[in-house]
Amino acid sequence: MPRHMKLHGFVTTLGVVGVAGIASGVEVGEKPKTPKLPGVPYVVHDGTRPQPVKVKSAGAVSVQPPGDALVLIGKVASDTWNGNNWPIADGVMTVTRGGGVSSKAKFGDCQLHLEYRVPAGRKVKGQAGGNSGVFLMGMYEVQVGESHTNKTYPDGQTAALYGQAPPLVNPSTPQGEWQSFDIIFEAPRYEKETVTAPAVITVIHNGVLVHHRKALLGPTRHKALASYPPKHPEKASLTLQDHGDPIQYRNIWVRELGDYDAAPGK
Repeated sequence: MPRHMKLHGFVTTLGVVGVAGIASGVEVGEKPKTPKLPGVPYVVHDGTRPQPVKVKSAGAVSVQPPGDALVLIGKVASDTWNGNNWPIADGVMTVTRGGGVSSKAKFGDCQLHLEYRVPAGRKVKGQAGGNSGVFLMGMYEVQVGESHTNKTYPDGQTAALYGQAPPLVNPSTPQGEWQSFDIIFEAPRYEKETVTAPAVITVIHNGVLVHHRKALLGPTRHKALASYPPKHPEKASLTLQDHGDPIQYRNIWVRELGDYDAAPGK
């Protein structure tokens, strides 16, 4: 889980700290002294929460970008990303230590497709060894990790809405294999400084629905209960996390979503 920092007047999550500093230290079966989550008998990062049922999947569902999509992997990371200049080779971008990346383009409501891989042979335990994350608007994390054999607290496993909700099921495949996320994200609605509708997210992992229009409690937090800030941008950058592990990404594209009959991007 990355540090919190102030950016453009709102709290976002970007950057990297040492792995020892970001791992929660919570073991499976352990109940930490963290706040209770609303609507369920569990606390944040609860190691006693049931592990999502494993389901067999075929791995990555590779979808080529539609004509109105913005493709986020070019020849070099700096073409489309700010932050650490992660290397790109043959269309594959690899996380390197030194910080995360944030898209130059900003998005609110959007459709996101990406494919990722935990390199084969990584020594993974809990939150260490195979960890990254996808942050919608730089604030709302969908966890990336190795959950085919590795166990961790359920709201921190692959495809979890970090610190808020585990996936409905676990369709993860082994290390060394490509996997995919298809995400539909709806930004929160505000009237002045009041939230009138929370952010909502749908996630499809390897072709399997794992979150269906799940309302988010607020921007992602670590060991704390999420809540919405009084001010929130309409659009913000997509962020990919550096957790110290060489996770690989490819085929990342985003479509902005608008209202029916509205012009594209409106």
